[in-house]
Amino acid sequence: MSTTVPSPTPTAPANNGILGLADSPVPGLAVGAYGEIKFGSQQNPAANGQWQKGFDAHRIVVLPTYAITPNIIFNAEIEFEHGGIAFDSDDKRHGSAEIEQIWVDFKIIDQFNWRTPGIDLVPIGYINQHHEPTQFYSVNRPELYNGLIPSTFHVPSSSIYGRIADGLSYQFQVSSSVEDFGDDFGLRTDANTVPAFPTGYAAGITGLDALGNSRPVVGDFRQLSNDLAYSGKLDFAPSFLPGFAGSVSAYYTPNTTPRGAHDDFGGLLGQSSLALFDAEFRYRVQGTGLELRGEYVQARFGNPANLRANNDSDPTNNIGKTMWGYSGEIAYHVPLGTILNSEWEAVPFYRYTRQDFQTAGFAGTDDNMPVGSGQRQYHTAGVAVFPSPKVVLKATYQRVIDKSIAGALSDSVLGGVGFFF
Repeated sequence: MSTTVPSPTPTAPANNGILGLADSPVPGLAVGAYGEIKFGSQQNPAANGQWQKGFDAHRIVVLPTYAITPNIIFNAEIEFEHGGIAFDSDDKRHGSAEIEQIWVDFKIIDQFNWRTPGIDLVPIGYINQHHEPTQFYSVNRPELYNGLIPSTFHVPSSSIYGRIADGLSYQFQVSSSVEDFGDDFGLRTDANTVPAFPTGYAAGITGLDALGNSRPVVGDFRQLSNDLAYSGKLDFAPSFLPGFAGSVSAYYTPNTTPRGAHDDFGGLLGQSSLALFDAEFRYRVQGTGLELRGEYVQARFGNPANLRANNDSDPTNNIGKTMWGYSGEIAYHVPLGTILNSEWEAVPFYRYTRQDFQTAGFAGTDDNMPVGSGQRQYHTAGVAVFPSPKVVLKATYQRVIDKSIAGALSDSVLGGVGFFF
């Protein structure tokens, strides 16, 4: 019979699937961080494509984790974006601070675990859940995660997850629904509706930005509907194909229309569902430096006639029945040898992305002709240099081809520094 006395403050287990990486002097507490700094030159569409130099301290994220017991684990992600926030006119910061994740995990068995209600990432795609800058090679996140998947796609939610078999795991999540409302927080009325007619408001889902502005609010009971969303994901890494991994995932909500939604003529807008599907793979060919990635995303709307973008007197942002996008990427890992007591690696890459936010099936009060603004191709090439797996130096050139009359005029040449530890 053991006489060992349990520790009142247990240490975090070695591989508990959470983000805090570095042990701290406090038993049970681990702290991690990731961040990105970007600089370079890019075309500004608002200035007729003029090239403009710039700098952006894009984000710094702190990841505290505490093992309350070895099976009850607290996790949070606290993010400061674009230099933080400022209150004085002479302060040169113009950013935000937010809680991007906060929840408690109950580790029950490998096959079934519970994540309490909190703020969590929607399990859709790979980069949305693994968006640290060491996980992708371009300076900016892959294009499919800048609209079709509104990364970082975080929502009020609760989920279950676990391992089905070796190399196969799942997650199922219930969350607040996305909202077809993309305007200022202050325009939400005290009744938690959109502003009453004749005041207009910006759409949260558009043929220009896809779902980029549709995420639900995470604070102060200010959600604009009672609707819930349901998402699920299967991750696989088959043992018979070493180096290969991928996932399939889906998100569904029966309604994205907020309370009081109306067109520009005062007519009320009815419901419209949203189904979002993603399939992706990553393959590092064994015995070589070759790496391949591919992904496909599709969004399908139940009734586009009820989407605000089709009823806001602006035909350039209209939405059809579906949106879609796909990408293919090739990269090659080149060892650079030992420099500064570390094994360096360079990864040149090329990624092609095509997306269409304005397919057929328009309906609503607007002029229902697609203008091509959401139909884009991206050619992205560059190199990522890893002095350590925890630090990356990046250089990226991107060419954007747009089918609108003016064209995208948003090419860029960017450098970046990223870290994750």
